[in-house]
Amino acid sequence: MTGALAGVRVVDMTSTVMGPSSTQLLGDHGADVIKVESPSGDTTRHVPPMNSSDMGCAYLQLNRNKRSVVLDLKQQEHLRAMHELLKTADVFVYSIRPNAMARLGLSPEDLAELNPKLITVSLVGFGKGGPYTGRPVYEDLIQGLTAVPSLLMRTGSPEPHYVPVAFNDRAVGLFAASAMLAALFHRAQTGESQHIEVPMFESMAQFVLGDHMGGRAFEPPNGPAGYPRTLTPERRPYKTSDGYVCAIIYTDTHWRSFGKLVGRPDLLEEDERFKDLRARTVHAEETYAFVREIMPSRTTAEWLRLLTDADVPATPLHTLESIFDDPHLNATGFFERTEHPTEGTLLTVRGPANWSKTPPQLRRPAPHRGEHTAEVLEEIGYSEAEAQKVATAGQSWTA
Repeated sequence: MTGALAGVRVVDMTSTVMGPSSTQLLGDHGADVIKVESPSGDTTRHVPPMNSSDMGCAYLQLNRNKRSVVLDLKQQEHLRAMHELLKTADVFVYSIRPNAMARLGLSPEDLAELNPKLITVSLVGFGKGGPYTGRPVYEDLIQGLTAVPSLLMRTGSPEPHYVPVAFNDRAVGLFAASAMLAALFHRAQTGESQHIEVPMFESMAQFVLGDHMGGRAFEPPNGPAGYPRTLTPERRPYKTSDGYVCAIIYTDTHWRSFGKLVGRPDLLEEDERFKDLRARTVHAEETYAFVREIMPSRTTAEWLRLLTDADVPATPLHTLESIFDDPHLNATGFFERTEHPTEGTLLTVRGPANWSKTPPQLRRPAPHRGEHTAEVLEEIGYSEAEAQKVATAGQSWTA
C-alpha cells in the first residue's frame, strides 16, 4: 500500500453519494477503506446504466480503492465480526441514524470502549438538539431547506426547481473527509480519539449563507440577506451572434479592458454605475444588461479571442456532451481509462489536485458486493473456515 494515508484503516458503513465520496478521497491517498454493506448492498449499485447486475455507473465512480464486506448486523455472528473489524480500524464512518446504531451496540460510547483509539464519524441529516434531529434527508430536501430553489426563482426561474447536481452530497463529503483528516492529525499529536457528527443541513446552510448573509451579517441588520450580483436574472451566459460565451467582467482592470474593446475606454469615469466594485454590485442588473446588449455584435470565437487577449476571464458554454472534448481537461489527463476485471473499460475522472510527492492512485477497482468478506475476516483473525462461512452467507444474499 502506498500514499500519504498508507497504514490508515477506514471502516465505511455509508451508502449513496455523501459518505462514499468522502471515503473514496481517503482511499485514493492510500487508506485501506473497507466498505461494509448490508445484504442488499449500496443503493447506487442499482443506478443504471450498467454492464452487469449491482455495478451501476454511479457506484463505479464512487467506490474505487475500497474492499467490500457484506455483513448482516442483525445476526449476532455478523455483529461480532463487525466488532472485531472495528478493533483494527483507525476511523469508522457511518450514515445509519444514531438511534439505530445505538440499538446495535455501536454508539460512540460503545465503540470508545471497544477501541479507545477509534475515531468515529456520524453523517446525519440534522445535528443533535433541534426539532429535525433524527429525520431522514436527501439531496433535494437539503436544497430546499437551504433556499436554493428559491434563489433560482430570484434569478428568473418561473418556478422553484432543484439544481441537477448532487452538490450537497459531494460538498458534505468533502467536509467529512477534512474532519476525518483533522481528527487523525489530532490523534497523532495527542493520542486522543474523538467522535464527530457531520450534519448535512448545518453544513450546507453555512455553505449558502457564506454567500448570502448580506445585511443579515450585522446586528441589527443593515439590509436584506442576499448577494445582489449573483441574484440578478441578468447573471447568465451571454448570447453572441452564433452561440453563447461565459465571461466575468469583475475588477476595475477587467472593466477598463472591456471598455477599450467596445470603444468606451473611459467607461469607468463616464458612468457612475460602473466606477468601482461597490457601484457595480449595487447596479448589478444594469452592468450585466450593458454587457448583454453588446455581446451579439460578435461571434463566440471572436469574443473568446478578444477577451482572452485582454486578460478578461471568458470560457465557452459547455454541454454534457462537449465537456468530454474540452482541450484543457484532455491535455492535463483529467479523464482516465481503466480496465475493470468484470465491467470492461471505464472512463473515470482523477482528483483535481497535483501532488509532487504523494499523488492519489488507483489501486483497486470498485468491488463487487461482498467480494472481500473472507479476505478481510482472515486478516483480522478468523480461520479460513470461519471466514468462508460468513462469505458464503453473503454470496447467497447476493445471488
